[in-house]
Amino acid sequence: MKTLTSTNFSTLPLFRRGKVRDVYDLGTKLLIVTSDRISAFDVVMPNPVPRKGEVLTKISRFWFDRTSALCQNHFMTMNASEYPPECIPYLDDLRDRSMLVQKTEPLPVECIVRGYLSGSGWADYAKTQGIAGLALPAGLRESDKLPSPIFTPSTKAETGHDENISYEKVAQMLGSKLAEQIRDLSIAIYSSAAEYALSKGIIIADTKFEFGLHHGKLMLIDEALTPDSSRFWPLDSYTPGTGQPSFDKQFLRDYLVAIKWNKQPPPPELPDDLVNKTSEKYCEALRLLTGEAISN
Repeated sequence: MKTLTSTNFSTLPLFRRGKVRDVYDLGTKLLIVTSDRISAFDVVMPNPVPRKGEVLTKISRFWFDRTSALCQNHFMTMNASEYPPECIPYLDDLRDRSMLVQKTEPLPVECIVRGYLSGSGWADYAKTQGIAGLALPAGLRESDKLPSPIFTPSTKAETGHDENISYEKVAQMLGSKLAEQIRDLSIAIYSSAAEYALSKGIIIADTKFEFGLHHGKLMLIDEALTPDSSRFWPLDSYTPGTGQPSFDKQFLRDYLVAIKWNKQPPPPELPDDLVNKTSEKYCEALRLLTGEAISN
């Protein structure tokens, strides 16, 4: 099965290359190509995951469509036949794993919304009985649902790790009106998506949004509510008080911890069964959320 680990569209200006996506500059638009690369602990693994790029692109498109009444977004089309003529030589690599989007001025904030106590939020709570300075009730367990979703922003680091920042810091950076907008929109989009996903058997424990400005108008950008930007848990096995199985790459992280990898490059080669299981999990998330079945 063909996988795409990297692109080299020599006649298109490269805008940036991230851990997973390659972005090309088409003037007033961007071409986002989602590869099959997978990262853990901020390091890209040597093995691509079949179908991953296709799954992430289709899930983002689904949520952009579904949440458009709450917030305008940058999505234009993922039909490669509608792309500008300069993209034609690359159509084989673009089909099903790319989207044409409006270019915006990105805001320098990661908008994290947490509905459940997990990951770094759980670690923070265990030490401080709160997350990012927000006090929470005593006695919560790992994976417990929070009384209501909370907004815990962070910086956007080009390299290395993002750093948690307070809402007050966001207000200083963006102004109080824009900070309030992105906080309220992030919580509203998460709450709507989490309610829908629950009806499909998926708990969205937390997620990350990014926003940009287009002629002064706020837009949801980047990816939306994918297994890469969110924690997806199967509802039928949800058991508070411990970590949860997931549709995302948490079991990849668990494997890397188990083999005592030091989280520094170079990363280890991944076993075939782990790669295949990862692909199956991504495909299952797409099927449950959208009804679209693709095999790995």
